[in-house]
Amino acid sequence: MDGDGGTTPRFPDTVDAALRAAGWQPSRWDIKQAEIWADELRGYVSPGGHRHAVFPAAVEVWAEFGELAIPAHKGKGREVAPTGLVVDPLRGLHLARTFADLGRALDTEVCPLGIESDGQAHLAIDAQGRVYAIDHTGDWYLGETFDQAAAGLVTGARPIRLSVSGY
Repeated sequence: MDGDGGTTPRFPDTVDAALRAAGWQPSRWDIKQAEIWADELRGYVSPGGHRHAVFPAAVEVWAEFGELAIPAHKGKGREVAPTGLVVDPLRGLHLARTFADLGRALDTEVCPLGIESDGQAHLAIDAQGRVYAIDHTGDWYLGETFDQAAAGLVTGARPIRLSVSGY
């Protein structure tokens, strides 16, 4: 609650507007589609024998935001160029080894979340709900939650580059 007795908004205005433009609303929940994705990811085995981890934190984000193409804020970003995102874990279906490697490096399970809308990075979520981007330059920490990660991407917040010593 804020000081006036109202509730604090979940997302900043620009992010809320982008989410709503993509079709999101607070009551959105498609668990059936999320379970279809979970089954498809669990059933995939890479040629090297790698499998995807699937866990509640990912399924919950897929159920609420799945299939949304969330646009970037128009104009200058806060620190870097804003980018949109597409929540579709199957965009990372064939990257089971990549996600497994990131999970091992972070000492947690990681699974696909979607992509940046320009296709430059794959998005991942870990078992605790933290969100990451994987691109040709490295691995990036986007936020403690999907909400923080989406807000950062849409408004152009600078991500944190992961290193061998952590983030």
